[in-house]
Amino acid sequence: MPRWKGLPDSLDHRVVRLVVQLRRLKDHSGLSLASLAAGTSYSKSSWERYLNGKKLPPRDAVQELARVCGGDATRLLALHEVALQVWQAERAEPDAPAVPQPAPEPEPSAVPEPAAPEPAARPGPAAAAVPAPAPAPGRRIPLGPLLLGALAVLVVAGVTLLTTRTWQDGATAGRGGDSLPAGGTPTAAPAFTHRLGETFECRVRRRAGVLSAGRSRTDTALLGSGATGWDVVEAQCLLHHQGCDPGAVDGIVGGKTIRAVKRLQARAGLPTDGIIGPDTWKVLRR
Repeated sequence: MPRWKGLPDSLDHRVVRLVVQLRRLKDHSGLSLASLAAGTSYSKSSWERYLNGKKLPPRDAVQELARVCGGDATRLLALHEVALQVWQAERAEPDAPAVPQPAPEPEPSAVPEPAAPEPAARPGPAAAAVPAPAPAPGRRIPLGPLLLGALAVLVVAGVTLLTTRTWQDGATAGRGGDSLPAGGTPTAAPAFTHRLGETFECRVRRRAGVLSAGRSRTDTALLGSGATGWDVVEAQCLLHHQGCDPGAVDGIVGGKTIRAVKRLQARAGLPTDGIIGPDTWKVLRR
């Protein structure tokens, strides 16, 4: 596999997750950057910027990479949608003046609404018994804004559900497989959730000739800056066992975990990129 450069620490973990998945798909396909440029509408230098976190790839580039490399375009586009929102929010100008919106023209047949009375601090029994005024005859309720708002809610809910399902799938099948409890019998790994300040216990044992902390059986998952999940907990426990302190075992790849990975890679004669890949997993599980 190519020796990828470490991603910038300033990248949000949701952007890192997209880039790591794109790198992984490209590595599995065996294509070079020149081959990607030949098979897509984007140049070799563009792919170099996209896959090293220098620039967020456009939606069409993600779709073309999935097509050329035989990946799941739906899952990648869901990750791209979340990463795009974070990318745009981080680069928005905080002091940009708001653009005034023109007032909508009143419809000729609409009846003007009466001014709403100021509510009393605590209405008495007599006030509560007064019925609400009936709507003015002939008044039309605009349905356009209501339909647009409902549609926006459905789109956001769909993207959130798809992204959550993608992460849960990655925690069990694509990125970590089944978890191993203390007894050694595989069980379906629960979805990884993390609360502020939460840490996990490490019990490293040797099973079938390899070391395991019982959190994940993966030996191929790519874990870079900002990655989260049971694969990260497994790697942090094994780093502790190998004498490279990653800090708190919290399931998040932060600065201390990256420095611990680099120390282990240097000791094993591997490229010190701070990314846990197949070669680093072999050293961790010795």
